[in-house]
Amino acid sequence: MVNVDALGERAAVGMAQERWQFPCLTPIVVQDALRGLAGLSRIACMDAKPVNLTEALASFDDVYSPRIVARMNDYDVRIAHAKGEHVWHVHNDTDEFFLVLDGQFHIGMRDADGNETAVVLRKGDTFVVPRGTEHKPSSPGGAILMFEPSGTSTTGNQHEGEIPDHVDSTTGHELT
Repeated sequence: MVNVDALGERAAVGMAQERWQFPCLTPIVVQDALRGLAGLSRIACMDAKPVNLTEALASFDDVYSPRIVARMNDYDVRIAHAKGEHVWHVHNDTDEFFLVLDGQFHIGMRDADGNETAVVLRKGDTFVVPRGTEHKPSSPGGAILMFEPSGTSTTGNQHEGEIPDHVDSTTGHELT
């Protein structure tokens, strides 16, 4: 354990920035981390500013190409425009949370016997697709927010058929 008071704030910040290679660390974060109150291994250098989702959605037009607006623990908070058909896919190891921010969002699901059901979500609705459930999002037009473990692909661990040109098979893009 490092004694921050003995080191001095400026020296502690410099040491932490060099050691952990996070140049955006603030003195408070460094002090807490060095005192063992927070783990620097989970700190990412994202701006500590609120993100306006309306403005964030207006900053890009790509459909089914999510932008990461925040990170929490080992999860990404992603937003995306939705229009048209996605692809049937499954996430074997994680549930998938959806919140409809605008418009409508449909989720078709298949059970192990191949029986299909669908849910129709409207602005303000949430839904969780359980892990291991084959599903296919579609939308007449809308915007969604998702919580997913960092590194989760938008087309799952496996998918059916070719990925349409308007679907971005990605783990998310940084919001710029």
